[in-house]
Amino acid sequence: MTGSLRPFHLAIPVDDLAKAQQFYGELLGCERGRYSEHWVDWNFFGHQLVTHLVDTMPSVPPSNQVDNKAVPVPHFGVVLSMSDWQGLAQRLETLGMDFVIKPYIRFAGQAGEQATMFFHDPAGNALEFKAFADLTQLFKV
Repeated sequence: MTGSLRPFHLAIPVDDLAKAQQFYGELLGCERGRYSEHWVDWNFFGHQLVTHLVDTMPSVPPSNQVDNKAVPVPHFGVVLSMSDWQGLAQRLETLGMDFVIKPYIRFAGQAGEQATMFFHDPAGNALEFKAFADLTQLFKV
């Protein structure tokens, strides 16, 4: 693929649209787009995230070990600038976010060094936000 990076589209299940509004709209600051009584489109940091109302959330699969941490699978998120990541981490810590993995630097001093944090939305969907001091490390092995 050439040219500018294109936004991704991701649809996820939620069991309460009002809680999704509070989490994605108010807590994370995502702009709400089109919506109905069954779904809401969100501007998720420039990407299209859709929360679809379901009666029952799917069962959560186990985690996977990464850097000696139990990373929830599946998960999704976005790579932020380091200053945006630090601001979000500080805001969530101040608000008492119940982190799955608290903000920290993963792979410190190694290829792929990154800031990362994991938490769940109210429906149990796992999110990861990360940042690189050096974005060229994004795909380093």
